Amino acid sequence: MPAHRRPQLPGAHGLARALVLTAAATTALGVTVGGSAYGAPEAPADPSAHTADVKTRVELLYDEAERASEQANAALDQQKRLQAEASALQAQVARGQDELNRLGVDLATAAAAQYRDGGIDPAVRLMLESDPDGYLTRARALDQANTRQNDTLRHVLDRQRRLDQRRTEATGKLAELEDVRRSLADSKERIRQRLGDAQRLLGGLTAGERSRLVADDARDAARRAGRGADRIDLGDQPPSSDRAAAALAAAVSRIGSPYVYGSTGPGTFDCSGLMYWSWRQAGVSLPRTSQAQAYAGRRVSLSEARPGDLVIFYKDMHHVGMYAGGGVVVHAPYPGARVRYESVKAMPVSGVVRV
Repeated sequence: MPAHRRPQLPGAHGLARALVLTAAATTALGVTVGGSAYGAPEAPADPSAHTADVKTRVELLYDEAERASEQANAALDQQKRLQAEASALQAQVARGQDELNRLGVDLATAAAAQYRDGGIDPAVRLMLESDPDGYLTRARALDQANTRQNDTLRHVLDRQRRLDQRRTEATGKLAELEDVRRSLADSKERIRQRLGDAQRLLGGLTAGERSRLVADDARDAARRAGRGADRIDLGDQPPSSDRAAAALAAAVSRIGSPYVYGSTGPGTFDCSGLMYWSWRQAGVSLPRTSQAQAYAGRRVSLSEARPGDLVIFYKDMHHVGMYAGGGVVVHAPYPGARVRYESVKAMPVSGVVRV
């Protein structure tokens, strides 16, 4: 994680919670902890330096896992869309084939009748006919039937072209879907690796190092907020709309909920999942990922931010929170942490979006 982002590691009981939650997450993802480039080095002579190094590396792993998580969310969203499109195309192909089959039967019947009646010259048929007027009426009807048959034939050819096009589109969608599934699997594997590495680093700390980590965390929290979350001054600036007010109220109601990759609530969330769920409570359907949410509304400057606005962080827009007022956002930070208030300056702001 970049140096400018020093997220709060869990406090007095938070370290144990981080270890438990990280272990639970890696177990759920099927992680087998083993050797890694992020493996803990031999303890240096200065224990505090080792603790600081572990903390920095765990933060980096969490940051990389979050990037992979947003990529996985995007791939999952795309997979659902492609599955729906492929299914619709396959249904169109099936209906088109049924129609072609029916038209083929009609053409075959008409062709057989024409063959039976076409062996005698029409002039001879007229001379031999006992009811010439009736024959002429039937001839006119036959001519009309031939015209309809020709129209049907043209329709069959047109439907066949469309059917071939739909089959090609369906094949393309299925191939694209397979690519997305591979991308999703790759992203999930990166999450597994990063969480497994973080678990191993945290689990390798001694009791003394854990104590130092908790103390460092307390100092970081004091520098960041300077007061308890229950006494944060959010100011009196009104939300930009009634829906923004409802979305903010929903997000604030989830403070204390655990961070879980890929989760959209109501009990656990990742960063974009919290925004997605909160705005759903206000009757608005946001895109699923932070990168897509960055384009879900009108851009405003940070100085113009109002409660309920989305705040997008980092150049690659892999993290998002909701502006709560007073220079504070509410967001789901990273594994082992819970939904909380944090200064908007804790991370580099990429943009502010008014939904």
